[in-house]
Amino acid sequence: MSYIPTTDEQQQKMLADIGVNSIDELFADIPESVKLKTGLNIPKAMSELELTAHMQEMAGKNINLDKYTCFLGAGAYDHFIPSVVTNLLSRQEFYTAYTPYQPEISQGTLQAIFEYQTMICSLTGMDVSNASLYDGATALAEAASMVCEATRRNEIIAIRSIHPESREVMSTYAKFKGMTLIECGIQDGVTDLQNLKELLNDNTAAVLVQSPNFFGAIENIKEIAEIAHENKSLLVVSCDPVSLAILKAPGDIGADIVVGEGQVLGNPVSFGGPYLGFMAAKKEFTRRMPGRIVGETVDRDGKRGYVLTLQTREQHIRREKATSNICSNQALNALAATIYLSVMGKNGLKKAAELCLQKAHYAYRKLIETNLFSPAFESPFFKEFLLIYHGDADKLNKHLLEKNIIGGFATERFYPEFKGGYLVAVTEKRTRDEIDRLVSEVVSAC
Repeated sequence: MSYIPTTDEQQQKMLADIGVNSIDELFADIPESVKLKTGLNIPKAMSELELTAHMQEMAGKNINLDKYTCFLGAGAYDHFIPSVVTNLLSRQEFYTAYTPYQPEISQGTLQAIFEYQTMICSLTGMDVSNASLYDGATALAEAASMVCEATRRNEIIAIRSIHPESREVMSTYAKFKGMTLIECGIQDGVTDLQNLKELLNDNTAAVLVQSPNFFGAIENIKEIAEIAHENKSLLVVSCDPVSLAILKAPGDIGADIVVGEGQVLGNPVSFGGPYLGFMAAKKEFTRRMPGRIVGETVDRDGKRGYVLTLQTREQHIRREKATSNICSNQALNALAATIYLSVMGKNGLKKAAELCLQKAHYAYRKLIETNLFSPAFESPFFKEFLLIYHGDADKLNKHLLEKNIIGGFATERFYPEFKGGYLVAVTEKRTRDEIDRLVSEVVSAC
């Protein structure tokens, strides 16, 4: 309901039932010296009609993707979300559910998480998946912690093409977990393999790489895996799950742990979240995974059921034995991913990925043809690409915004070596007309 339906009479009855005469008496244990003696400095109450109009006016000040065409990516992407996702997600049994502590009354939630884990394993080529994490950045940082524990080594090599904010989160983790984070350089937008070989040593726990990386470029996972494994180090791959519909699964080409951001799977950009991080790994790392894992079993009558098979959370076991301080999976966001993958299916997801690929390359060619941009790299890319803009990127984006277009991401603050760097994302939602209009407005801005 849109209001709290308790009348004054009902409040008095509740107070009487617990043996007090007033609200003040209910809070009698609170010292008078700490009680607020004046009214709250907030506006007066509004009627429902007034409040609705007020909230709509405030919301109207936001730029939203219903009215603006988005070419901004850099970690959050405007993909098509089938209407069934939102409709099913809003059912109260999902929307109000929290933690499935009691399996006998949480079978629906547990089954949904089990199906989510199964799909993530299928996409990534891994043996086991947990029940999701906060977001892609923390999933990568948790994977770094995992590999250090597994190898009894404390150095992590992170490729510079990993999302800069993910590298910042890993740096924070490293500071308090006794890990040493080493940055490997890039060449032509992807991992500098020679630099990687030079950095590897007997204390290297793992190599961390993102593919497609922050620049949208596709990394050579197989070769990186061979280099890492030759040093008896592990390989952690962060990836875009939509890309896995047309690229080889990381698990099939050498990855030991696969993580990523699941926002692209049925979750809206939504002003920055909440999102979900997915994590999948080879079987031998199962007990080192953070959070929990839902498993399938049978009851005493032989009927299928679902339980929390593994719970490495400090809420369930001794704190010093817990694998992580991350306690809650992003269940509702993971459910959105599950519904999205179910309704899209293998063919639908592949079609979406192919459209991203084709449209991104079309936009890339058209922008290059303006002579206002030059390629930053020659490496193959998926749905996002970095160009060098021969002008003021902030001024360009301001002009585009006035034309109801959200432009690309100016990367220079993260990568000063690429002066004029302009990162453009093109998903399956973008039409030829929208791309052509972007190009036209870019030209008119100069």
